[in-house]
Amino acid sequence: MNRNFWITALIAFVNSLSFTVLIPIIYLYGKQFGLSDFQTSLLFSIYSIAQFFATPVIGKLSDRFGRKPLLIISLAGTAIANLIAGTATTAVMLFLARFLDGITGGNASVAQAIISDITIPEKRAQGFGIYGAALGLGFVLGPVTSLLAQQISLGFAFLVSGAVAFVALLITIFFLPETLQNKAGKARNIFDLGLGNLIRGLTMPKIGVLLVINFFLGTTFTIFTYAFQPYFINVLGQNNRSLTLMFILFGVLGVMMQTWGVSVLMKKFNVVNILFLALFIRSLSFVLMPVFPSTVYFVGVSILFSIFNSLVQPMITTLISMNAKAQDQGTAMGLNASYLSISNGIGPVIAGMLIHQSNPKTYGYPLYLAGTFTFIVLFLAILTRKSYTPQPNS
Repeated sequence: MNRNFWITALIAFVNSLSFTVLIPIIYLYGKQFGLSDFQTSLLFSIYSIAQFFATPVIGKLSDRFGRKPLLIISLAGTAIANLIAGTATTAVMLFLARFLDGITGGNASVAQAIISDITIPEKRAQGFGIYGAALGLGFVLGPVTSLLAQQISLGFAFLVSGAVAFVALLITIFFLPETLQNKAGKARNIFDLGLGNLIRGLTMPKIGVLLVINFFLGTTFTIFTYAFQPYFINVLGQNNRSLTLMFILFGVLGVMMQTWGVSVLMKKFNVVNILFLALFIRSLSFVLMPVFPSTVYFVGVSILFSIFNSLVQPMITTLISMNAKAQDQGTAMGLNASYLSISNGIGPVIAGMLIHQSNPKTYGYPLYLAGTFTFIVLFLAILTRKSYTPQPNS
């Protein structure tokens, strides 16, 4: 791995740190504005829906104008949006900030395209594994940073997140060179710019089926990620401090698996089989989590979940990258991030609709649904594996 790869991994880490500072507090911050469980789910959704429309455009533009300028725009948008959210005095301002962050939030897909630019196919799984580990390290230190920021206020955590995004912006401006060698042609219209690719992407050979699979996986995962917080707080009787510690645990296990675990598994299994194993453990964990309302039991199942769940996105990203042409890496990554974003907008709404504050039993319903649905998606992935499995030396 060369210098540009490690700079990109550093940017990914800082960007992940900025994002994960917010994960433990968005639900609670929304509650401070008097929002219901369903309304707080919309705080997650508006960000993801905005990303759905913006990310393919950002990915396409990065194929035409280069990775660096689009990464700069994305990181600047995140910094400004979190400044607005941290100083918000009304729920409307908070929703507007989440929308702005989403509409400019294509930094993950651009960073993934950079990884594709600078790694050979044989090293790509390892590259995305290290990239995933950098994100995972952010998932470790982000909640720690959040925990410290929460001592001042929940809003201050947004300001810290914006400051961290600004650091990533400075690293990009001063240290990251342009990595795109062959730029795509000029867009003929707004649909060719990227929006039309949302439809055409589904018909791309080997890519389309992976986009569909990841869309469904994103939906099930965000049903879990939203339901996890109210279940942990309202059913298990925990608080924001213990919730943040859970996210730290997830991050530590994720980093270990994506650095050490990926390299070990890749020696014995191919990318597709690792994906299947991870999905099976994920689906089983979702179903088991709400069976017994015990904190010790829940943490135990969560550890099993976290170890294998950290493999899912690196494996899917690797498959998409290996099946996409060199000049279409940004477009493919943008499409993947976009469909993942809209699924991230759907999942919290489904979870929010299933939860009724007057009935504690309903807090477990989204977890059962997420597990059942993930089993179905795993079955779909197995049935279609021949359509996206890379051929040797491809």
